[in-house]
Amino acid sequence: MTDPRSRYPGPALDGGDQQPPGLTSAMPDRPDHGEESYRGSGRLTGRVALITGGDSGIGRAVAIAYAREGADVLISHLAEEEADARDTAAYVEKAGRKAVTVAGDIRDEQHCADLIERAVRDLGRLDILVNNAAYQMQQPGGIADITTEQFDRVLKTNLYAMFWLCRAALPHLRPGSAIINTASIQAYQSSFALLDYATTKGGIVSFTKALAEELAGKGVRVNAVAPGPIWTPLIPSTMTDEKVEKFGADTPLGRAGQPAELAPAYVYFASDDSSYTTGEVLGITGGKPVS
Repeated sequence: MTDPRSRYPGPALDGGDQQPPGLTSAMPDRPDHGEESYRGSGRLTGRVALITGGDSGIGRAVAIAYAREGADVLISHLAEEEADARDTAAYVEKAGRKAVTVAGDIRDEQHCADLIERAVRDLGRLDILVNNAAYQMQQPGGIADITTEQFDRVLKTNLYAMFWLCRAALPHLRPGSAIINTASIQAYQSSFALLDYATTKGGIVSFTKALAEELAGKGVRVNAVAPGPIWTPLIPSTMTDEKVEKFGADTPLGRAGQPAELAPAYVYFASDDSSYTTGEVLGITGGKPVS
């Protein structure tokens, strides 16, 4: 057995001096995405998944896990994240699965529709949609420092894109398909410095529950994962040095989580193991309550 408090290093972690969206390759303390540890068991054999933000962080961990469970993967990413996306695709292909990388900004409605069509065209179908990509920018001064431009960017990336992608995906999803959204501890324990981000994460929880009710009659399940503080490129590129130095220290387990610790939850929600589960939010927060 492994002591969860010491399985991974505690604060302070070094993410490097980065600008958003940040790159894994620029992080002195690299996140663990399960590259060496995740072992598949065929739970997603023959399925096709689209993962937004699949180039790094949680998205990369999910892509690696899905590939090792037998799924082909389309990785959606920003153009600036091309290097990370190629690395993730290499892990998918090493697992013997197909990988498609598509650069672009999901704040654009047409791009979201194009992502769905690319998955169907290049990989033959779509069974799993993981709405994972997100934008945040900490503002220690609170609401007065959140510009309309920032507010718009956060809502378009975190909420609008999820809506557009789900709507475009629906005609292609069959009974047994799954939609998995990435919420956050911020939906339940909201920080004033992340007011706009927390607002979107609360919206994702509500969206997940409402869409789950609608799609249950079609045999399509909709669930969400609510991560706590997870060590990804987003952290050093959007938070102050002081926050990065203490990142994860306020959890009961005393450290930040690693992307590899979330991937099994996304596998669970995508597989038949969760065939009687829809409209749920699973918190993986190092002990912080999501209620």
